[in-house]
Amino acid sequence: MTTVRTALVIGGGIAGPVTAMALRRAGIEATVYEAYASSAEGIGGTLTIAPNGLDALRAVGAEAAVRAVGQPVTRTVITDGRGRRIGELPGLPDLPPSQAMWRSELYRAVHDQAVASGVPIEHGRRLVGVEEGPGGVTARFADGGSATADLLVGADGIRSTVRTVIDPGAPAPRHVPLLNFGGLADVAVPGAGTDAACFVFGARGFFGYWVQPDGRTAWFANLPHREPMSAAQARASSAEEWLRRLREIYAGDLPGGDLLRHTAAEQLVVLGSVEIMPSVPHWHRGRMVLVGDSAHAPSPSSGQGASLAAESAVELARCLRDVPDLTRAFEAYVRLRRPRVEKVAARAAKTNTTKTMGPAAISMMRLMMPLAMRTFLAPERTIGPEQRHHIDWDAPVAASRA
Repeated sequence: MTTVRTALVIGGGIAGPVTAMALRRAGIEATVYEAYASSAEGIGGTLTIAPNGLDALRAVGAEAAVRAVGQPVTRTVITDGRGRRIGELPGLPDLPPSQAMWRSELYRAVHDQAVASGVPIEHGRRLVGVEEGPGGVTARFADGGSATADLLVGADGIRSTVRTVIDPGAPAPRHVPLLNFGGLADVAVPGAGTDAACFVFGARGFFGYWVQPDGRTAWFANLPHREPMSAAQARASSAEEWLRRLREIYAGDLPGGDLLRHTAAEQLVVLGSVEIMPSVPHWHRGRMVLVGDSAHAPSPSSGQGASLAAESAVELARCLRDVPDLTRAFEAYVRLRRPRVEKVAARAAKTNTTKTMGPAAISMMRLMMPLAMRTFLAPERTIGPEQRHHIDWDAPVAASRA
């Protein structure tokens, strides 16, 4: 039985509210502190919640709220930039389909569900320092205020302040040599169903899209780019200028060229370089622990970032519920999570390399795909271990033997 009664959750994006709901179910009162003055309305591009993520959200009562803003995706269609089909990857038939959505809608869904379940969320509370004592941990905020509880959870993203408090030598995010863009085109791709995520290996860049029920098309683009470029640096160029460049790059690709011509500047999302977290040596210290992207942020190519964050939130709560000693609870949590998240990150890193393939490699992939689909790319083998992952909330967690 846990001795923890209260928690401070730093970060109000996706991992923070889900963690607070999981802790609340474990009998721990949690308050979320978000640095920004308002919720993340209209921020970010698209993402996918995989079946394993939906399973984790079900454990905290948030699955229905997330499904309500999602679009079911049952298959992945892969083509080259000339519109020639490379292959089609079906989902696993006995699992619920993944849900595609805008990141801002996921933020709103988990935020509203957390508030409805009784979780306090305070905005405008930027963490600037942490003090630990024998009876608790105190967070100091930029507005001069503070809060104290039994433990502090860092759910503050890939540039986590809590991570550097736990370990000043912790690694920083690492850039992937790809620029990331998203957008919404006021046109549907002919013949593309609303149940398909479509990936295009274009002549000069990778392009993904899914047609929405309203007849518009959500898309993202990854362009090879060797030097790191932060979101702020990328946004120093206007949306109009980026659209001009993207239209030129994808002019000869299908359907990227057409979708970009039907995308207005105000519908373009400029995200800068893709970033990932290398392996983080220390996920916890004292009364502090990390969850979500602050501990593990795989490339968006994984399709698993938000789902893994939800899983970790649930597992952390289970460990704190069942292991009375705080350090041993954190050790059990790391034991349950690290191997899984690092395996997903390694798989996503391999996927990133395919996004910079040249024409010869793309042609070879088109030739080899039928055989690959029957062997090493069979869905059960590739996505089965990730998407079939289930957390049994009621199963007791044993303390780490480390």
